[in-house]
Amino acid sequence: MTGMQVSNDKRLVLVSGRAHPALAKHVAEELGIDLLPTTIYDFANSEIYVRFEESVRGADVFILQSHPDPINKWLMEQLIMVDAAKRASAKRITAVAPCYPYARQDKKHRGREPVSARLVADLLKTAGADRIMSVDLHAAQSQGFFDGPVDHLWAMPTLVEYVRTRIDTENAVVVSPDAGRIKVAEQWGNRLGGVPLAFVHKTRDINNPNKATANRVVGDVIGRTAVIVDDLIDTAGTICGAVRVVLEAGAKDVIVAATHGVLSDPAVARLQESGLRELVITDTLPIPPDKRFPQLTVLPIAPILARAIDEVFEDGSVTSLFDGAY
Repeated sequence: MTGMQVSNDKRLVLVSGRAHPALAKHVAEELGIDLLPTTIYDFANSEIYVRFEESVRGADVFILQSHPDPINKWLMEQLIMVDAAKRASAKRITAVAPCYPYARQDKKHRGREPVSARLVADLLKTAGADRIMSVDLHAAQSQGFFDGPVDHLWAMPTLVEYVRTRIDTENAVVVSPDAGRIKVAEQWGNRLGGVPLAFVHKTRDINNPNKATANRVVGDVIGRTAVIVDDLIDTAGTICGAVRVVLEAGAKDVIVAATHGVLSDPAVARLQESGLRELVITDTLPIPPDKRFPQLTVLPIAPILARAIDEVFEDGSVTSLFDGAY
């Protein structure tokens, strides 16, 4: 027999950037492993230096980085970590971005605009990533931007399980904050046992970022607990407008559930004054003390990330984690 036969065991390595170390630590605990010791620091001119303190040769490396403000710094840091892993002879590199950067810039509204979400995919591929893992992309078709496998995870099961304990499903309605999220609202309604749907008719001026106008509610919300569902809350203008029109339409109270809590200024002040009963998000992004308030509930996303990482490592099925529903 020609050649050489070896019996090397597979090795999973989890690496964390500096944007959200608490999440990476929680994922590592769920997996029962330690994070790879890594040296990362900024030079005086803001250049980023990265070095892994242990060999990753032949390893299945998962590089986890959240992308809060300043998003460009954390994206660059992840690209550098991917490049370091490639040059250190990692066998396979997965870029884990719980909240995909530039996800909302996934198409051209007008001429001479970029498609920045595609650019991010190209950057990760060029840096050396073999696959991408993310949670609740702004548009599912963005998976096609990456020339390789994309594991699109859902936070919906985690959010639904919690919200179910906070409402009377016989007297509730699931509300989409705009017509574009109706499909997601339908899935929420089904998972809650057939809860009826409504949506907010919204208009947006593409010349004014983070500004939308909620006009009216389409559907019956009178006397019901309204569960408004969305993927991301940034400045909270859209959500607070939706809360206002839903309450004006006669809803008993409002719970808002979203995956990613960006919570840029003045989101916290708006949300506290909006009249909502509770805001439920996950910790795909860090939520510092100054962004926390009494109505806020933050659910852990680490169990979903850890299970997906384990399935990828074991060449299993990520889809099976969500009942084949995505």
